Amino acid sequence: MRRSFVNTLIELAECDPRVVLLTGDLGFMVFEPFIERFPDRFFNLGVAEQNMVGVATGLADAGFVPFTYSIVTFASLRAYEFIRNGPVFHRLPVRIVGVGGGFEYGTAGPSHHGTEDVAVMRALPGMTVIAPADQAQAATALRACWDMPGPIYLRLGKDDHTIVPGLDGRFRLGRAEVVRHGDDLAIIAMGAIAAEASAAAATLSARGIEATLVIAASISPAPVDDLVEVLSRFPTVVTVEAHSVVGGLGSLVSEVVAERGLGCRVVRCGVRTAGDGTGGGEAYLNHRHGLSSDALATTARDALAGLRA
Repeated sequence: MRRSFVNTLIELAECDPRVVLLTGDLGFMVFEPFIERFPDRFFNLGVAEQNMVGVATGLADAGFVPFTYSIVTFASLRAYEFIRNGPVFHRLPVRIVGVGGGFEYGTAGPSHHGTEDVAVMRALPGMTVIAPADQAQAATALRACWDMPGPIYLRLGKDDHTIVPGLDGRFRLGRAEVVRHGDDLAIIAMGAIAAEASAAAATLSARGIEATLVIAASISPAPVDDLVEVLSRFPTVVTVEAHSVVGGLGSLVSEVVAERGLGCRVVRCGVRTAGDGTGGGEAYLNHRHGLSSDALATTARDALAGLRA
């Protein structure tokens, strides 16, 4: 999604001189088109994410629309207090872009595994949280929300090629998108791991189980009405996120079920264990945490069988 983000940001910057881009010493081989077009509107703040957010806060207060860019863990966690005390408390239009959620930086080890960012960001009042499923949806989301008042957290995947079938780049703030219809159970996915959820739905279909697949890219504001509509129709719902099962999509869906008194069982697929020093490729770590398409299909099938037993 990184190239999609940069290409769309260039389009926006062409139309609005307030758009500026800040990076924490990342984005090389990606940001060059922006730098070449707008050399005076690009700032490399080095490996100093707290300072980067501080500078962005000042720029926003001066009338600019700054985008800060770093790996998910550093964009959200290292600068968290600065985000809270700056753009959140002062309702400033700082756009915090975190790239590589879940295990996309898997070989770099647990320090680079982005599994808590959505939880902490959605806890901030007034923070818009968006986690696109693919590069086409990332572009649509950016065009839809870039000039909103207040801060935005945008969680981007590294993959610039994979497309979620049926999504067609659709994004609406505060809404969820249904990309596949089925009557047996519902799967609700957030972020780039939605591609694995889509593959799992296809595997289930080949086994005679038809799933409705919902993409929840707008986490805050939450797509409550859309979730209620889906959750009211299915006794079993599986949530899928490359994130901790605490505080992210699974928690959001469970909150809706509890607050609306819905008779629905929620099976949360996500990260349940603390970092133990294990690194490895994204596919390996996804499978290890039950997030590969095969593992998701098995979880969904077992959940449905348990309900029917």
